[in-house]
Amino acid sequence: KQWYQRRVRGNRSPEVMITLYKTLIRPILEHCCLVWSPSATGEIQSIENVQHCFTRPVSGMSGADYWERLSRLKIMSLQRRRQRFAFIQFWKMYHHLVPDSTGLRPNFKSDGRLGVRLQNCPRFNYSVDRKRANQLFNSFGVRAYSLWNCLPTEVNTCTTLDSFKSSLGVFLDGFHDRPSVRSYSAISNDLSKVNRKV
Repeated sequence: KQWYQRRVRGNRSPEVMITLYKTLIRPILEHCCLVWSPSATGEIQSIENVQHCFTRPVSGMSGADYWERLSRLKIMSLQRRRQRFAFIQFWKMYHHLVPDSTGLRPNFKSDGRLGVRLQNCPRFNYSVDRKRANQLFNSFGVRAYSLWNCLPTEVNTCTTLDSFKSSLGVFLDGFHDRPSVRSYSAISNDLSKVNRKV
């Protein structure tokens, strides 16, 4: 923090600050995030708070709340980016570009109306082992099931990675990106629960 403050003391323009952030900080926050992606609200807030604090001193952002800064700076919340990575990983698994990293053997089924859907989402017997069931329920593989099935046909049927990323970007832009941040009113940023922009 002290290093970047000395470097950008005379220039905190969005171009300089966001370039520094994307180059030096965000890669660390996202390294192997599909493995450790948090589900607890407090953990999500702690990670999101890094980007929240970094965008505050950017020139022109005075008085803007975090959600507004995301929109002005044209960046996604860290939570939304982790969701995007999950979509891309499952697309690669469906097209056999990467091995199944969930251990759940996802069953993809083509449907003429809904496109590519994931069938047979794992169910857990909470009465047997609640702690283990909660860990599995919050794992990448299980959460990605519900995420993938939110995708419309024009997105989940893309046949190339570039076209999928492009269509996915348009789809995600249709949702408000308002992650849970400390001191902000609690709000769900789960794509399976939030409403699209009007």
